[in-house]
Amino acid sequence: MIQTRWLGRMPYPEALDLQEQTVKERIAGTVGDQLLLLEHEPVYTIGRLPDQSSLREPDRLEHPVIQVGRGGQATYHGPGQLIGYPILDLRTRGQDLHRYMRALESVLIEALGKYGLSGERQEGLTGVWVGQRKIASIGVGVRRWISLHGFALVVGGDLSPFEKITPCGIQGVQITSVSRELGREVEVREMADVVAGIFERDSGW
Repeated sequence: MIQTRWLGRMPYPEALDLQEQTVKERIAGTVGDQLLLLEHEPVYTIGRLPDQSSLREPDRLEHPVIQVGRGGQATYHGPGQLIGYPILDLRTRGQDLHRYMRALESVLIEALGKYGLSGERQEGLTGVWVGQRKIASIGVGVRRWISLHGFALVVGGDLSPFEKITPCGIQGVQITSVSRELGREVEVREMADVVAGIFERDSGW
């Protein structure tokens, strides 16, 4: 059983603190599995990696840059993106990060399918694409096999901040959104309800 919490729009540091606290509670067993769903204020994030060239020129970026304890290169989060932070006990799910990331991709692919969009994986890469356009990013971490960080599904919003970096370190990648692909606006909260329904049904994997 997973508890979903819709948190609205939050600054990244505040959401990170909430994740950290929830992970501690999950390790202690005082809460069950959680799915935190929200939007972020504009921010760039990057994993703790020696190579941070995907930020290009970090001193010239218009939004804050935060280094975080997840895998992966630079990405942008902002209004219009559905951010999901599953705080799950992976000991009951095979203790396999690759399997976990594929499961997150499957959830997002199914959610896109409910809007008539064909989400796809690309071999050797993490995330979800529509055609050759990336629509969702995934970057996870674990602490005592409790997951943190998670996924960002681009539902709408301004995509231009992605052009200032090399998203996920993939040269030439084009970022798209659900709204752009459909030619109509889709609300983040609407998509959050769709994703939550899939998670609550299938989170045992």
